[in-house]
Amino acid sequence: MTATTAPQPKPGILDIAPYKGGKSKIEGVAEPIKLSSNENPLGCSPKAREAYFQAAERLHFYPEGRASRLREAVAAKFGLEPERLIFGNGSDEIFALLNQTYVTPGDGVVTGQYGFLAYRISAKANQADVRLAQEPGYRVDVDALLSLVDERTRLVFVSNPSNPTGSWNSGEEIRRLHEGLPQNVLLVIDEAYAEYVNQPDWETALPLAREAGNVVVTRTFSKIHGLAGLRVGFAYAPQSVAEAVDRIRLPFNNSVPAQEAAVAALEDEEHQKRSRELVWEQLPVLTQALRGAGFEVLPSAGNFVLVRFPDPAKPAEAADAHLHSRGLIVRPVGGYGLHDCLRITVGTPEQNRLVIDALREFAQS
Repeated sequence: MTATTAPQPKPGILDIAPYKGGKSKIEGVAEPIKLSSNENPLGCSPKAREAYFQAAERLHFYPEGRASRLREAVAAKFGLEPERLIFGNGSDEIFALLNQTYVTPGDGVVTGQYGFLAYRISAKANQADVRLAQEPGYRVDVDALLSLVDERTRLVFVSNPSNPTGSWNSGEEIRRLHEGLPQNVLLVIDEAYAEYVNQPDWETALPLAREAGNVVVTRTFSKIHGLAGLRVGFAYAPQSVAEAVDRIRLPFNNSVPAQEAAVAALEDEEHQKRSRELVWEQLPVLTQALRGAGFEVLPSAGNFVLVRFPDPAKPAEAADAHLHSRGLIVRPVGGYGLHDCLRITVGTPEQNRLVIDALREFAQS
């Protein structure tokens, strides 16, 4: 039997714009400085690196499917019930699993207009109707989110702090958002940058998730722990949600080295302290210097800044090219509709100085 047409993906798949991570190479530059992916410039914990190497002796074994050692370590660190934890190949997989578990074709998913692209990609892969709430002032607006929720809505995604804008919502705002949602709508709060926050009105939503039956909070080992290359994330969820997701989660989704390195990273509080203090010291330095050079820099609670280039004579694209000419890689964010912006990871003092000098050159050119 001869096929007349090639196999076709299900409706909507080819309409999804694929996610593009931050660049890591510049043609003609042997060792560029990469500040495009909000990675930890100090790298991972030495203890995590050692645990990774030791795990090489056990590569012929399958991972422990429930990530039991890591599960107990996370539960002890944050005072959580271990049976309510979900582990994923990065937080991205957890978002995809939640969409896969709760969304059927035509169901609604709501997030902010600048919400992390992974939310909407996996929602659309499940043929959801994705609605984007306006973010005036580049921050999540509770009332705008709630206005888009209807009887078909199944999930609401919020990142707090938000990537790529760096904005954050207060604990009071998050509670008001939750109170305004029907009980059958799952509120997913992505706290990937939680360890960097020092704003007094921000609160983790972990206590809210403990009490509510429809709140999930996600965290990652990719940022402050410096394990982006190993892909480890976790969620704290109602027991019923954790059990439902576990029915479709692939059984060995966190590798042996990833689990062991994550346990060691969690224990290395000194490395976390150094990483946090570097950002707290350098974020205001980078922000003030770039504002002094004439650029608009949005307030940030993460380990990065979002810089606007509204002058059509000196657009973000030209600024990005100038930074490339100086061996610096930052992140264009046109995929979020922020065509006049660049996102810049907070690096070491030396790296930040190079960024500041290059953008001053650009401003004066």
